Amino acid sequence: MSANNDNPQSLKDEIAELERRLQDAKSRLGHSVSITAQATPPSDAALHALLLLSDSALPLGSFAFSSGLESYLAHHKHSPPSASQLPSFHTFLRLSLSTLASTALPYVLEAYRNPGGIETLDNDFDASTPCTVARRASIAQGRALLAVWDRSFRAQHSNARTQAGISSGINRAQGDSAIEALASFSTSLRTSGDINAHLAPLWGLITRVLSVPLHDSAYLFLFSHARTVISAAVRASVMGPYQAQAVLASGELQNRIRTLVEEGWDKRVEDAGQSVPVMDLWVGRHEKLYSRIFNS
Repeated sequence: MSANNDNPQSLKDEIAELERRLQDAKSRLGHSVSITAQATPPSDAALHALLLLSDSALPLGSFAFSSGLESYLAHHKHSPPSASQLPSFHTFLRLSLSTLASTALPYVLEAYRNPGGIETLDNDFDASTPCTVARRASIAQGRALLAVWDRSFRAQHSNARTQAGISSGINRAQGDSAIEALASFSTSLRTSGDINAHLAPLWGLITRVLSVPLHDSAYLFLFSHARTVISAAVRASVMGPYQAQAVLASGELQNRIRTLVEEGWDKRVEDAGQSVPVMDLWVGRHEKLYSRIFNS
């Protein structure tokens, strides 16, 4: 019996049988995982919220701001005057995105991860924004976003939660804590003069309430800024609408935003800071222009 078991051919046959059974098991496991993945599609509610927030018609007032582009172009005269401003625009867009990622993105991420700290984050962001023009624009858009939530999103979001329910008690508790933090912040804004309501921390909190994935929230925050600057360039006659769409659709912009999100993913708010100091000068001097078409 022992001799038969030690027969080389028998051992080879046994190994072949084990390998066949292993491959069969792997195949069945892969099929099971595939079925599970197909049965759990992405959240339609989160996708819907993402589409709402990405709509250029969202009344945040960003149409009135150039984020410093108008001032930058005015301080970079071309010779001859008819020369294209496109190279200057692309330089500004790259620097402007870097500035937003280094100063505001950490607050978006932290507000999403820690909803209860929204008032502290808002106060810290205000204290770390020395440029008066940039500070005023951030508050105006932050309060507009809060108004959109109160007047447009809140009722429907509450109805959807009531109808659908949340199966996981942990997820429900996390969602409730974010909603409570947002409600408390809104109340404090109406009753206290110490609340500013900056855009960055409120963006993180509201996207958390709407169940938008954190990475998508961060990406859309930077993308929306790029879209605003590009829209300002169209209105300033730097480029046409088709050129603007080409810039928005470009792989270069996608890679730039993706890289900035990855670089800032683990950055703490204590490490946030202006990466392009001259940007504050360009933004701040906007009010000194002889004539202007934007608020900032």
